[in-house]
Amino acid sequence: QVQLVESGGGLVQAGGSLRLSCAASGRTFRNYAMGWFRQAPAGKEREFVAASWSGGGTYYADSVKGRFTISRDNAKNTVYLQMNSLKPEDTAVYYCAVRFGNIVVTPRYDYWGQGTQVTVSS
Repeated sequence: QVQLVESGGGLVQAGGSLRLSCAASGRTFRNYAMGWFRQAPAGKEREFVAASWSGGGTYYADSVKGRFTISRDNAKNTVYLQMNSLKPEDTAVYYCAVRFGNIVVTPRYDYWGQGTQVTVSS
């Protein structure tokens, strides 16, 4: 059973930065994508943020390009999301996810973390 453990959320003022981490365990990881999604309050759909492919390559949502950076440590099966220039509209629960396949921007991922709250105050 794959487990994803996230950390790094919190409260930050607009313009500030946070770094999220997600460590995966439970099986041998090869040829997989690790991504971040977010879900804002009030019943909004889970939204793609960024993803990284184990063989190299990243993909970002337009709303975070130039502000967020995804990186990974394959030896540790860990992915990071560095979030800079945060805006109030970035406020959401951020979820880490793993997909044994290519990067996709829909929530068709195989395993999910428990989520970590990011709140950006104006």
